[in-house]
Amino acid sequence: MVCRHLAQLEKELRVADFKETFRGRAWTNNCREWVYFDAVFDIEALLSRMNFDPCVIVHENLDPKSGTERGFVCSQCLDGVMGLIMGGKTFS
Repeated sequence: MVCRHLAQLEKELRVADFKETFRGRAWTNNCREWVYFDAVFDIEALLSRMNFDPCVIVHENLDPKSGTERGFVCSQCLDGVMGLIMGGKTFS
């Protein structure tokens, strides 16, 4: 399970039956546990609804060579919950 700052988001994705596609240290030692879901996040809706602590920031990688992703990272615990840029069902 990811840190307490992102745990509610992960829980809601599971309840909504979104498929987990990867869990672990994603791409650098500066990551602790990142979990990826087959979902496109409505970032603005989630920011307004989830009441994230200030340590949770939006992360976006648009480089198709390394794999595009968009989601949320805890800058305190180094955990992340990531989704797709496009092509999946939207989660808000």
